[in-house]
Amino acid sequence: MAQTALNPKSSFPAPGWKNWIGVAPFFLFAILFLVLPSLRLVMGSFTDSDGRFTFANILQLFQEQAILDAYWLSIRISAATAVGGGIFGFLLAYSVTVGGLPKPLRSALITFSGVASNFAGVPLAFAFIATLGRTGFVTALIKELFGVNLYQQTDFDLYSFWGLSLTYMYFQFPLMVLIMAPALDGLKREWREAAENLGASTFQYWRKVAFPVLLPSILGSMILLFGNAFGAYATAYALTGGRLGIITIQIGAQIRGDVLHNPGLGYAMAMGMVVVMAISLMGYSWLQKQSERWLR
Repeated sequence: MAQTALNPKSSFPAPGWKNWIGVAPFFLFAILFLVLPSLRLVMGSFTDSDGRFTFANILQLFQEQAILDAYWLSIRISAATAVGGGIFGFLLAYSVTVGGLPKPLRSALITFSGVASNFAGVPLAFAFIATLGRTGFVTALIKELFGVNLYQQTDFDLYSFWGLSLTYMYFQFPLMVLIMAPALDGLKREWREAAENLGASTFQYWRKVAFPVLLPSILGSMILLFGNAFGAYATAYALTGGRLGIITIQIGAQIRGDVLHNPGLGYAMAMGMVVVMAISLMGYSWLQKQSERWLR
């Protein structure tokens, strides 16, 4: 018995295996909901309607103008909301961190940002339709108070490019606040004190010290906002009903549609989205490494 207890070649697993128990659910989740769906996309992209191998779906991505227009429309909407949400979100994050707003307001804004950044899909589309739709509350209020019909006397249209961009902004700028608040908190007080001791003004400090340090974080966060909007589907579909042919709606039409029904092409279009998202994530990772050098 003593020899068995001291024998290094015991039948029990090595103690190091216990370290993997905690991460096993993560790997299981990643395999089921990331690896296997990705493999399904790759296989489906090279399969025709009869289940045979083909390159036609990939080639069709570059041959059909409607598909290229769908990608371009999604990129433009994503870029517009990333820039708009990034600027507005940065200013809000600045106001609650460096700007000196009372702590209760900071807690309230951070809490709102955490909720609003995850408020999307059909509920968000319904909220904007009820607020800024043709018979929405704000639309009727502006007509009652100022005698202006937004849809007849102006170029505003909630169901257009700018209307969808405005809707996306609702969850874009809160996400920017959540990302940039820790980065702004990471600015060292010693940097500002040193700049002031050398005679720098507040504007000079931000132009030559703080903003260059924060620039990688700002650009990386905007890239993250771009990817967040690029992959959105439910909000755009519920709001516009398919009037705007962004790439996610086109993919849904190919996979589940009655008229445009070509699952292989839909998978290939989704693979194109994966490529765009991968490029965005690589840019985000590189910029985060640049910012971590200063904000440790």
